[in-house]
Amino acid sequence: MDFKSSETLVEHPAQGPRSEDELPETAAAAVKVVIVGGFGVGKTTLVGSVSEIRPLTTEETMTQAGVGVDDIVGIERKTSTTVAMDFGRISLNEELVLYLFGTPGQQRFWFLWNGLFDGALGAVVLVDTRRLEVSFDVIGRLEERGVPFVVAINSFPDAPVHPVEEIRGALDLPPEVPIVECDARLRSSSRDVLMTLMRYLHSLAVS
Repeated sequence: MDFKSSETLVEHPAQGPRSEDELPETAAAAVKVVIVGGFGVGKTTLVGSVSEIRPLTTEETMTQAGVGVDDIVGIERKTSTTVAMDFGRISLNEELVLYLFGTPGQQRFWFLWNGLFDGALGAVVLVDTRRLEVSFDVIGRLEERGVPFVVAINSFPDAPVHPVEEIRGALDLPPEVPIVECDARLRSSSRDVLMTLMRYLHSLAVS
């Protein structure tokens, strides 16, 4: 991968890249990770909280066009939505860089997933325990593609608390798929999710 060329994704048209956006000179390997989940589970929040560069977002204000099409039950206060992707970057150490691509949640935008998944090493499935059913199709698509993933339970204030194994059963996940709890608003929590994914991918590679 040409590290420097990828920085054009976050370059400001007038000012050019900021010094903090520059890729560390020590970076030796880059991994593409996709953040997926149903509509309104917090994907944009996670990418934004953990990214060390200015995240690229494609959020648009929700309009009447989505009425009767997008399922907003439980997230009625949501006013904007991702229509293409979110993009961020985090250096897990001096040599390993993760490029994060957040997918749109509404099914009417899922045709964009094909391009976003090209070259992805793994994925994070973000779930909301108030609306677990929106994760079923997401997980199914990952399994069809053979993309390794971990599940992160985003902690919403009014979300019911369920034992991890109960959620595993509800999502019909095999025992080896990691499930972790997180707060997508917190950088440290989101970073822990990504570390869990990296450890899982490593375990698959050496098994």
